[in-house]
Amino acid sequence: MSIYGDYIKSVIRTVPDWPEQGVNFRDITPLLQNSAAFRKLIDSFVHRYQEMNLDAIAAIDARGFIIGAPLAYELGCSFVPVRKKGKLPFKTVSETYTLEYGHSEVELHADAFQKDDRILLMDDLIATGGTMLAAANLIQRCGGQVVETATIIDLPELGGSQKIRDAGFSVFAVCSFNEDE
Repeated sequence: MSIYGDYIKSVIRTVPDWPEQGVNFRDITPLLQNSAAFRKLIDSFVHRYQEMNLDAIAAIDARGFIIGAPLAYELGCSFVPVRKKGKLPFKTVSETYTLEYGHSEVELHADAFQKDDRILLMDDLIATGGTMLAAANLIQRCGGQVVETATIIDLPELGGSQKIRDAGFSVFAVCSFNEDE
């Protein structure tokens, strides 16, 4: 967790029973609207990664872009979007993953990375881990090395962060929520 973790967590809004009964949705909109909080969020990632010699930040469509792009700028590395299927205009590679209710797919441009590029993979939240694992697999298939996976929020009770660790990837989250919080 970041030194700003508790503060960041306090700015995130919990919306009960959305999108369905029994779900506590973690809304990052207030975090993005609060300039001081957003700066502390990006600074949390900058401080963690500034000495890791990263080649690129790969961020998952679409909320991962919000944190991935300014971080890439701050660290002086490239930014690579991991998109939902059908959104990239050039030759792509894709990875299918399982959702609670079906399957989905993410894609990268086939030329997104050079062999052994050091990549930080980012998204806003880890729930079940499927999207993050699919993106990590894509990066490796394209020759990149996933240095770490990073998010604003981890929901550890849903098992995603453990699943990512079990697959051999390091996980960093600025803050985490239990279901009853």
